[in-house]
Amino acid sequence: MISTRGRYALRVMIDLAENENGKYIPLKDIAARQEISKKYLEIIVKDLVAAGMLVGASGKGGGYKLCRRPQEYNVGEIIELMEGSLSPVACLADSNYECTRTNICKTLPLWKEYSNLVHDFFYGKKLTDLL
Repeated sequence: MISTRGRYALRVMIDLAENENGKYIPLKDIAARQEISKKYLEIIVKDLVAAGMLVGASGKGGGYKLCRRPQEYNVGEIIELMEGSLSPVACLADSNYECTRTNICKTLPLWKEYSNLVHDFFYGKKLTDLL
């Protein structure tokens, strides 16, 4: 399940793409349009800035902007940043995970196929597909 962090991060990115005007967009404006607590969005945008997806400026005229053009973002990278791995099982989510059943696991092919479907779905969608 995708949490509110992942869903709200996606909404922030969409909002910034839709309202791009060359200037920084204040977080209070995004919060109002998206009907999300500004306090909660502060946590989310901090992670987006740290990951290099947004750039922020404080003070008068401050706010947030996308670092790239909207068509250069895919939904998967935004969701995985907020949620972590989208893999359904630990052995696929963590390359360091050691499972003694890997060679005999009858369900592993099922989980791999499902994981690939989810990955390809989200990474195949661009931010512009949601505008």
